Amino acid sequence: MSALDRLPSGWRQRLTPHAPDGLSRQLLLLTAAFTIAVEVLIVAPSAASFHERWLLDRLQAAELASVGVEALPYSAVEDDTAAELLRIGGVQAVVVGDQGVRRLLLQAPNLPRAPDVIDLRRTDTVARLIDPWKTLFGHPDRSIRIQARPRYRSGDFIEVLAPAQPLKLELRAFLLNSLLVSLVISLVAGALLYAGLSLLVLQPLRRVTRSIERFAAAPDVEGEPPSERNDEIGRVERELARMQEEVRQSLRSRARLVALGEAVAKINHDLRNMLTSAEMAFERLSGSADPMVAKALPRLERALTRAAALSRNVLDYGKSEEPAPDKRRIGLAGAVAAAAEDAGLEPGGVRVERKMPARFAVMADPDQLHRILVNLMRNARQAIETDGYRSPSRRGKGVVRVTGALEDGYAVLRLTDDGPGIPARLAERLFEPFVSGKSTDGAGLGLTISRELAANHGGDLRLVDTGGDGATFELRLPA
Repeated sequence: MSALDRLPSGWRQRLTPHAPDGLSRQLLLLTAAFTIAVEVLIVAPSAASFHERWLLDRLQAAELASVGVEALPYSAVEDDTAAELLRIGGVQAVVVGDQGVRRLLLQAPNLPRAPDVIDLRRTDTVARLIDPWKTLFGHPDRSIRIQARPRYRSGDFIEVLAPAQPLKLELRAFLLNSLLVSLVISLVAGALLYAGLSLLVLQPLRRVTRSIERFAAAPDVEGEPPSERNDEIGRVERELARMQEEVRQSLRSRARLVALGEAVAKINHDLRNMLTSAEMAFERLSGSADPMVAKALPRLERALTRAAALSRNVLDYGKSEEPAPDKRRIGLAGAVAAAAEDAGLEPGGVRVERKMPARFAVMADPDQLHRILVNLMRNARQAIETDGYRSPSRRGKGVVRVTGALEDGYAVLRLTDDGPGIPARLAERLFEPFVSGKSTDGAGLGLTISRELAANHGGDLRLVDTGGDGATFELRLPA
């Protein structure tokens, strides 16, 4: 069964491939608009070039005819000969200008409309682009006076008068042929462009969209793996897959927290009853004259007091809240010693070494500071004890070194062990819930709780160094 088959029927219908969506239509319209723009860019200059070339042909024919006329004695041309020359040149009249004098070589007929003047001696690009459309949509009786510099004779200019209707018919045929050819080329180019954009952009975007919709419908269902593309869309797919996996992990952690909260709520009542019985037993033991019992009573009292306080606040923590710290001035030497004792650090096993300034103190909640230190020291002891190989350079059964210093108004405690260190794959996620660097069956909440308690004091807890020779944690609290 595929991932799509495991989704609800409504989501399966929504995620099933369907007709092109809005982006496809917009891309198709955009391609069509580009095709039309290319048509205009191709046809308009082509029409202007054809129009100008036709006018130049008429000018050259008329100029050659005028040379023949002037070769006759006294420029005498019979009417039949003039009409034949005009017919051959495709013009109605020829005028030559020389030194400010206009000479009519071939007589113009009477025209029903004043002709339009086109001076080819001027280089007006806009006018040349507009002239073909004036001819194409102009009046059927329209005539054109064409002026240009002579090529085969002397003079300032040569001017001919030509009817626009023959040019209109030839221009129309030329435009139809050009439109058909350019339309075929543009359609092929547009289709290839649309197919390329669809392959490179639309299909990957649809795949990303389906992945998002599938994840929204069923976050716990693994989606399709991202493609191996190295472009921007490939990076989007990989980042989306990474974020989905992070959200999936967060949802799993949240589910575990919910289950843990329900379990804690169920056992909290029984635990408080057990602590009440333990407190009653403690009161009976307090009257004992046995020196060993008297020595152990203070430690037992501290443990019972902290357990009772933790039991009272455990439901608040289940709501992701810690009680506000009751800050007092605490000497760190005594706090470290008490935490080391509760964490199981002793001279015959993993021991603790302290190096701190005299009268080194912080403003902190005694119980919360004790929980932080116990968590760190217990983790260090368990890491050392579960180390399968200890090099000869490591003396004894292991040591946890605690050093302290004042830095910028903060009391900085560094706890360093000589255990195996923390794996690199866990170092970046060590303070996340349910992430544990130990091989024991810990819940993976100790460091998360400790960092939260440190933040409530206005401080911080972080891992500053790790490797094969151990790990170093830094606790920073207001001095």
